[in-house]
Amino acid sequence: MKIPISVLVVIYKSNGEVLLIERADKANFWQSVTGSVDAIDEDLKVAAGREVFEETGIDVAALPMGFLQDMHHQIEYEIYPQWRHRYAPGVTRNTEHWFSLLVPDATQVQLAPREHVAYEWLPFADAASKCFSPSNGAAILQLFSAA
Repeated sequence: MKIPISVLVVIYKSNGEVLLIERADKANFWQSVTGSVDAIDEDLKVAAGREVFEETGIDVAALPMGFLQDMHHQIEYEIYPQWRHRYAPGVTRNTEHWFSLLVPDATQVQLAPREHVAYEWLPFADAASKCFSPSNGAAILQLFSAA
């Protein structure tokens, strides 16, 4: 069963382009990297780096120190009904912690085909409006409003 604590990582380039990935289990559901912690005590930054690598093939450890940033923001949201079976019975809410990851312009993306089927680099405002999750769009806009 999944733990209802997750990370969302907005991956972006210095030119303001943001990476969005399309879910394999739901057509036209575009999002940033997301995923649950593997253990209740897993460090959130470790979880963010792990999820980035699992979903995109980008190795955070190979990037300069400080490129992965905790945005010091979290939200609680209702888990979509179609994904509640992944959690313990009665779990309907998840707490999501936001991170950002600056990557070099030439970064290659290698999707996990069971999870995602396509990716796009989009200007941040376009990426924010394309996300199926309003909170994902809000995370992108918050990142760029602070810049």
